[in-house]
Amino acid sequence: MKSIMLSLFVVLFTTSIAFSQAMSAKDSIKAAKNAPFMLFENTTHDYGTVPYNGDGMCEFKLKNTGKSPLIISDCKSSCGCTVPAWPKEPIQKGESAVIKVKYATTRVGLIQKTITVTSNSFNSPVILNIKGTVEKAPEEKTVPVKDETVPSINKTN
Repeated sequence: MKSIMLSLFVVLFTTSIAFSQAMSAKDSIKAAKNAPFMLFENTTHDYGTVPYNGDGMCEFKLKNTGKSPLIISDCKSSCGCTVPAWPKEPIQKGESAVIKVKYATTRVGLIQKTITVTSNSFNSPVILNIKGTVEKAPEEKTVPVKDETVPSINKTN
């Protein structure tokens, strides 16, 4: 009798778990259909070759193609030399917005950084990339200084 009760309990428990997972899958699909969706024109910006201390600004244009307001909660860069700025207000369905990124071009060499955009979008997080090369700083020309010494005054007693 105990084994029958135990078996019945296991069957009921397993069935309830399976049923709850099936319902949550349906709820997830329904939520995804109504969720906001971030659609970027481009997810990579190539600066090409940038002069030392040149303009390091770029923009990533996006559109909310979902059915509810898009809220960008955070944009984090992979390095302190890259600073993103994003809209703090909700982006309504069908509206567009811009994420601006400033890269400090005082670091010579290869640019290869990421910006992680976190939101309430169905496809969150989205990874944006910047790449390019910062040229070496131009060498400063120095003017040679003549070595002219001031005549010394000899003290004689």
